[in-house]
Formats: sequence, structure tokens, C-alpha cells
Amino acid sequence: MDSKSLDKQKLKEFCKHEIVLIVSVVLAIASSFINGPNFGSISYKDLMLLFDLMIVVTALKEFKVLDYIGTKLLHKDNSSRRIYIIMVTLTFFSSMLITDDVALITFVPLALVLAKKANFNPVKLVVFQTMAAILGCALTPMGSSQNLYIFTHFDLTSGEFFAVTLPMAIVAFIFLLVLVLVQKNKKLDVAIEEIHIKHKKLTILYFVLFLVVLASVFKLLNYEYAFIIILVVTFFVNKKLFKRVDYSLLITFTGFFIFIGNVSAIPAVKTLVSGLLTDPIHTYFISLILSQFISNVPVTLLLSPFTHDFKSIVLGVNAGGLFSLIGSMASIISYKFVISETKTSPITYIKKFAFYSLIAFCVIIPTAMVLIIFF
Repeated sequence: MDSKSLDKQKLKEFCKHEIVLIVSVVLAIASSFINGPNFGSISYKDLMLLFDLMIVVTALKEFKVLDYIGTKLLHKDNSSRRIYIIMVTLTFFSSMLITDDVALITFVPLALVLAKKANFNPVKLVVFQTMAAILGCALTPMGSSQNLYIFTHFDLTSGEFFAVTLPMAIVAFIFLLVLVLVQKNKKLDVAIEEIHIKHKKLTILYFVLFLVVLASVFKLLNYEYAFIIILVVTFFVNKKLFKRVDYSLLITFTGFFIFIGNVSAIPAVKTLVSGLLTDPIHTYFISLILSQFISNVPVTLLLSPFTHDFKSIVLGVNAGGLFSLIGSMASIISYKFVISETKTSPITYIKKFAFYSLIAFCVIIPTAMVLIIFF
């Protein structure tokens, strides 16, 4: 293969993996021709908080902290139900702190390894883990990019945010447990590789830094101070972490910030979107349905400037991560792992994820209606 073919292949792969980034940049540039780029619409606070979280989570992942916790909870003599419960529970609760995509990047490979060693089909387990990550991350501001933006954009208190997300998280966890418990149980013999945490002092240091980030998210510490602390400590302790930050996500957010700022200034757009968000129920379903087509993060950025109803937005975009793989970028992570590591066909995985998502909607949508109407 010549150099031109290689370059074309690399460009094709980049476009395939970074389609959301490309769309956000194109929209930002195109909309800037209307009346100039609106750089004032960029939320530097959100970008700093996202950067902080990515640095700390990347460090903890590199030190294999979550892998260690996961393997310690498993035994050589396991049942399929026990493995399902452990992996789904780990993914659900870890996503609240380290984001849905990182939880899946960490625990889906572990599930695939266990499935291979114990000779069972991992597709259903990975689907359940994906749903657990999407539903679990909805609880906290740092669980997902859209939650972090909603928390800061609407200037919410912890009480206001958790009053909406905690009831839904409880219902979601009960639903996931029931879903797991109704599955057939089989006895499995799994050989588990021992994992040791290296660099224990650095692990403790980044746990402390994680607490610093949490303090900045919940407004106990100035986010600029937290950003400086993360930068300085990482620079002197482990510069390599800077290379592993997902800068494409930061650029994607910046692109959408500029695009939303540009189009929000157009009177016709303002009238149209405001007209759609006429009441909480409409806002909820528009958030949920639009997420299926353009993903929940862009939908959050698009709708938030036009409404004060954060409750419907946060419930809608988080539920919108289910059903369509496009609904949440985290879904694509699981999909890629399964397709590349197993003989599962793409359509088989997509059908199974959509099927169980529809079951989840039967529980989540009525719960959301109750929260929106009565709370």
C-alpha cells in the first residue's frame, strides 16, 4: 500500500471515529458566517472541569485501580448470574464518578475476558453494562458531559440536581437488578488473573486530586484553582497524561458552544426552538427523541439556552442515551468492543440493545413523567 492510500485510509478512519467532532467544527464555522463567531458563548468553566476529570480518570485507569476492584469481587467459582450482577453493578456505580464511557472502556473488556474464559456469549452482558453506564452516570454532575453542562449552565445546587436524578437512579438500578435476576443462571468456572496496583503513592495522590475535582464541581472550591492544581501536579508528576486527554471531546464541545451561540442569536431560530419547548412534557420528549439522531450532548447544548426547565432536559437527554447507538457516545464504545472481539454481527447487537432499551423505556418514561409533574 502506497503512502497516498495510507493517508486516505487514515483520513477515512479519522472521519469514522470523529464524526461528531467534524460535525461540530463544520457547524461552528458555517454558522459563523451569519453574524460572526460568538466566542462569548464558550463555557470555559465546563471545558476546565472536563479537562480535570479526564486527567484524573486517565491516571486512575492507567494505575488499574478499577480492574483491581473488579477482579477482587470475582472468584474462580462463579455463576453467570453472579458475574452479571457484579459487572452491571460495577459499571452502574463507577459511571457516576468516572463517566459512562470510561466505565465501559474499563469493564466491558473485563466482561469479554470472563466470557471467553467461561465460554458464554457476552453480548447480553455487554448490553446490560451499556445500559447500566448510561443510567448510572445520570445521577451525578460528573457522570457525563451533558450533566456537567446542565449543572453549571443552570447554576444548580447539589440539592436541586439530586432531587431530580436520585429517584430516577434508584428506579433504574432496581430495574437493572430485576433484568439480571430473570436471566437463566448457569454454573461457570472462571480463571481470573491477579491484578496488582503499581505506583501506590501516585494512586493515592490522584485519588486526592479526584476529591479536588469533585470539590470544584460542587462549588466547594474555585474551578480555576482546581484547574491550576491539576495542571501543576500532573506536569511535575506524570506529563504523559497530557497526551492521553481526549482533546477531540474538548474541541467538539467548543464547536457546539460556538454553533449554539451563533444560531441562538438568530430571531427565527429562537422563536422556533422556544415554540417547541412549550411545557415540561414537550421538553422531555423532544430531548429524548432528538438524542436518538444527534446524540444527547449536542441536544443538551442546543436546547438549554431556550428553557429554564432543567428537570425535563436532564431526564430527557439521559434517557435519550438508550435505544439508538447514536444516542450516547458510550454506546458506540461497547458496540466496537463486541464487534471486534466476538463473532457477533452488528445487526444482532443493535437489535438486542434496542430491545432491552425499549423495555427500559417502559419503566423510565412513566417515572420521568411522575418526577416532572409532581416534583
